[in-house]
Amino acid sequence: MEDDCADPAASAALEPPWLNKQEMQAWWPLSGLISKLPAALDRQLQTEAGISHFEYMVLSQLSAAPQRTLRMGDLAELANGSVSRLSHAVTRLERRAWIRREPSPENGRYMNATLTDEGFEKVAATAPGHVRAVRALVVDALSPTHLRQLREISELILRQIDADAVWPPPERKAVQETSPQHGDEQLGSGRTGGGA
Repeated sequence: MEDDCADPAASAALEPPWLNKQEMQAWWPLSGLISKLPAALDRQLQTEAGISHFEYMVLSQLSAAPQRTLRMGDLAELANGSVSRLSHAVTRLERRAWIRREPSPENGRYMNATLTDEGFEKVAATAPGHVRAVRALVVDALSPTHLRQLREISELILRQIDADAVWPPPERKAVQETSPQHGDEQLGSGRTGGGA
């Protein structure tokens, strides 16, 4: 019996969909961006605020939530981390009195994380430096047209990763950018400094 792999059509079907030159020229800069931008944001936050980018995302997402409280599972999704990673981060932040963790009053099977007043002050103090980094690394390098294209391309890729995702989440769309003097509202690149 003749081997199917001897058939050119069968061999082509088994061949990986290699990127062509144009696709590679688009992919390599994106691959570098995926690696280098989070590291640069993390470095700025560690140097200036003593926290990681993930920890900042946790704090800022809580600062945006009603009563500054979210279920741990919801917080993990919003901060783009696993529940295990979030649990370790929240433990560190609890030790610094920035987060309080307690059972949900609606359903005791779930744990809530709440941003304390000290935690909110930390977000407000950290946000300006973070926003400056986002602006320096991304925003100021792009024209308004580039920014619109970046948003559209990012949304397309996000939908490929998570077809059900809506970005930004609906409850964040209506929040306006403002300054720390306006309390729980959005600051710079995210609500009360978060999201970038």
